[in-house]
Amino acid sequence: MLIPAGVRSGVRRVMERIAGGAVALGLTPNIVTVLGLVPAVMCGFAFAAGRMRLAGGLLLVSGVMDMLDGAIARVAEGETRFGALLDSTIDRYAEIAVYMGLVILYRDSVWPLTGVMLALCGSLMVSYVKARAEGLGLTCNLGMLQRPERLVILMVGAFIGAGYLVWAVYIIAVLANVTAFERLAKMRKQAGRQRPQE
Repeated sequence: MLIPAGVRSGVRRVMERIAGGAVALGLTPNIVTVLGLVPAVMCGFAFAAGRMRLAGGLLLVSGVMDMLDGAIARVAEGETRFGALLDSTIDRYAEIAVYMGLVILYRDSVWPLTGVMLALCGSLMVSYVKARAEGLGLTCNLGMLQRPERLVILMVGAFIGAGYLVWAVYIIAVLANVTAFERLAKMRKQAGRQRPQE
């Protein structure tokens, strides 16, 4: 993980304090999960229109809401298997929406567009390997470039400007795919010679 454990722990504590207020207002984890898709879609539109800083701000809002739904579930002790499934599904749609905006932004530039496609593939494969591994009864909470790291890198690139955003996209393109294979290698060791569950 590129984000230190101490930072993650601190952010988690802050989000759980905010979650206490959200629970008092009657918000549920699933409502926040679904609402979190809205800024992600708007971020895609902002990228498509070349509004870099607006896109970065919307990406930040989307990321905060993604953390908040989990915090609400923990505070309210309302974690469910369907909630976890919904969260993962919405996260994938959110990423696709953001990268679709980047596809439109870079549609006339071969190398940036290639980077966007590779970054999207890597991001989806990181999530797929985890989902498939857990479906086989394995534990897969590891990897260098997980979703929070991808969001931060893309956000920083967006805030700095279009020229730097290309570098951010290529960093994700490389490291996300490396992470997918990293997870695959670790799962090979963990699985051993176990037969897959049908």
